[in-house]
Amino acid sequence: MHRFYLPPERCAGKALRLEGREAHHALHVLRLKPGDPVTVLDGAGQVYDCAVENSGRDVVALSVRQTESTPPPPCALTLIQAVPKGKLFEDILQKSVELGVRRVVPILSERAVAQFDGAAAEKKRDKWQQVAIEAIKQCGAAWLPRVEAPATPGAFITREEKFDLLLVGSLQRERRHPREVWRAFETAHGRRPQSVGVWIGPEGDFTPAELEAIMTAGAQPISLGPLVLRVETAAIYCLSFLNYELTA
Repeated sequence: MHRFYLPPERCAGKALRLEGREAHHALHVLRLKPGDPVTVLDGAGQVYDCAVENSGRDVVALSVRQTESTPPPPCALTLIQAVPKGKLFEDILQKSVELGVRRVVPILSERAVAQFDGAAAEKKRDKWQQVAIEAIKQCGAAWLPRVEAPATPGAFITREEKFDLLLVGSLQRERRHPREVWRAFETAHGRRPQSVGVWIGPEGDFTPAELEAIMTAGAQPISLGPLVLRVETAAIYCLSFLNYELTA
C-alpha cells in the first residue's frame, strides 16, 4: 500500500487532493492510475483508506473509502538530541519515528560541530520535519512527531518544561541502569510515566557544565552499557528501551 501525507486541515470530507511533492511522487514515481488504492496519513491520528479517482498534470484526486482513528500514544516521548555532524541527525530522526517518539528537540551543544541560528535554523527545522514526514509514510505511523527549531541546552532548560521522567545518557560513574530508574518511578507513582524526555549528547558527550545543568534541571543520568556508543546508537538504545517498556 502506497502511503501519502496530508496535514489535517487538508483532510476534510470524502475527497482529498495530492499536490506538490506528494502528487509528483504519485504521478511520476509510482505512476498511479484511477482505481489504485492508497493510504493517506494526516499525522494527527487519522488514517484514510483511499482510491485514486483521477489525476491531472500536477494533482491527484482521491476518494476516501474508510477512515481509521488511532489514539495518541499513552506516553509523550521527547528526544532531546545534540546535533551530530553530517547527516546523522536525519538517520536519528528516521529511527526515532519508528520507535514512537512524539517530539524531537535538536540541541546545539558546545561540542556539536553543526552551529546555526536564525533563518538557517528554521530552514534546517523544515528539512528535518520533512524527514519525519517521509518516515511516517515509510513505517505507517499515525502520529507525526514535531521537530523543533535547534536550541542550546541552556535555552531549552530555561523553558522549564515538566516531564514525568527526565533522563540523560551519561558516561559518569554516578548513573543507573535505565530499567532501575523506570522501576523506581513505577514503584513511587503506581503507574507508568505519561511524559518522558531523554537527553543524548554529541560526539564527545556534553561538557561537564552542560551535564551539570541538565541534571540540575531534573534529568537522571542513565547508563548505556559498558561501551562508548556512537551518537546515533545511543539514541536508538534509549528509544528502544523506552519503546519496549511502553508497549510491553
